[in-house]
Amino acid sequence: MSDPAESVARAPLTIRMQERDNVAIVANHGGLPAGTVLPGGLVLRDKVPQGHKVALVDFARDDAVVRYGIPIGFAVEAIAAGSWVHERLLKMPDARGLDQLPIATVKPAPLPALEGYTFEGYRNANGSVGTRNILAITQTVQCVAGVTDFAVRRIKSELLPLYPHVDDVVALAHGYGCGVAIDAPDAVVPIRTLRNISLNPNFGGEVMVVSLGCEKLQPERLLPPGSFAIVDARQPEGEALDVVCLQDDAHVGFMSMVESILRQARVHLERLNARRRETVPASALVVGVQCGGSDAFSGVTANPAVGFCTDLLVRAGASVMFSETTEVRDGIDQLTARASTPAVAEAMIREMAWYDAYLQRGSADRSANTTPGNKKGGLSNIVEKAMGSIVKSGTAAITGVLAPGEKLQTRGLTYAATPASDFICGTLQLAAGMNLHVFTTGRGTPYGLAECPVIKVATRTDLARRWHDLMDVNAGKIADGTATIEETGWELFHLMLEVASGRKKTWAEHWKLHNALVLFNPAPVT
Repeated sequence: MSDPAESVARAPLTIRMQERDNVAIVANHGGLPAGTVLPGGLVLRDKVPQGHKVALVDFARDDAVVRYGIPIGFAVEAIAAGSWVHERLLKMPDARGLDQLPIATVKPAPLPALEGYTFEGYRNANGSVGTRNILAITQTVQCVAGVTDFAVRRIKSELLPLYPHVDDVVALAHGYGCGVAIDAPDAVVPIRTLRNISLNPNFGGEVMVVSLGCEKLQPERLLPPGSFAIVDARQPEGEALDVVCLQDDAHVGFMSMVESILRQARVHLERLNARRRETVPASALVVGVQCGGSDAFSGVTANPAVGFCTDLLVRAGASVMFSETTEVRDGIDQLTARASTPAVAEAMIREMAWYDAYLQRGSADRSANTTPGNKKGGLSNIVEKAMGSIVKSGTAAITGVLAPGEKLQTRGLTYAATPASDFICGTLQLAAGMNLHVFTTGRGTPYGLAECPVIKVATRTDLARRWHDLMDVNAGKIADGTATIEETGWELFHLMLEVASGRKKTWAEHWKLHNALVLFNPAPVT
């Protein structure tokens, strides 16, 4: 006798996002073969892979192909109903202009406050809260990375076991600091990014720097007096920046440099080890949401669930950042309409215009965003990808905008303008003050950060099954019909509180999967 659940799983399943849509995506694992009869009676003319689109109507040349209720492209030839609609059959729409946009026209109904939710975090003197207790060693220049890495390995093996309340030691390695136009106007972006990462709440205000000595980015320029927080009352007010300079005459030989780093690390480890977790409100969360290795299910399952969770976080008084400029550029009208004030809308337009000009200087445009994996997963172009990406922001009013590398100053929902590159976006969100990261993926990525817990959400059940020890949440249950967007959003919300409290580790933390920090440097390299 056949299993009824298996029969349901084999039944043809397509998903249409809005009534206006004239295409739907195939949800069945493995896709559907030609000749399949869909529930409405439409017969597939082609084999359609999972996540890819099927024409629900006949298209003439230049007809709009509509998904998410908007044209994601125009047919380059006639397409019969039941056909596979892929990127080669679509001409991408022109980018929406940045003039005559709706400005703060949507006034979302105030969401009821979500009270009573807490987590166990590390309070900092400046009011921020860490979800981890980490010693971070800032580097002014890539030249010192090898020495610092050697020293960090020794710190972890020799010193860290002596300080059981310190979670980790990380070296903030990067490719910047010298050989660059340090005074170019756009050099402010990588410099403030590295400065603000050094002050991330998960580092407890303990600022330690390793410098070479001859680099363009001198320690005093990176972290000028008064720019770093004091978290321990025993630390003298106005204490000088703690710098180990490898070119100092006092260093004779490699091990002299390493021992100097270990000696200074002990000072910071002592102070960090005295810290303890305490109950704090959920409003102390600073969450960055991001997607990578996206597929057509991203906008159907994982991102809507994250969007629902975003609304929960905003209701709890927390801070949430959504980013990835090229992945929301085609929804700029939706964003400016949701701005809480005209000033917020104008700030978004300014950041979009800056990025348009940046791409134009490189003879590129937003279409360069979409990857081969995105297309294999059913996303035909950046317009379709953008519509699925933007839903991570939920429905709340957008109350703030950050330029790349800036530090978050307000609670609520903020647009943090970043490139869509996973590594650069994560780096910039760390600089903004992120203490917890949520990352959705459809194709799959083992992405992780040493500086902050990363919760990964799978868009498909098959990915969650195959990568069972890499994905933390399976949003594919939404497409399977075994969970709702709301249920998955709540599941994510509760998991975030557990992870923030240190009661649970993410899979990326478990395996110590740590991607490198990648600074966004739009300034010239000399």
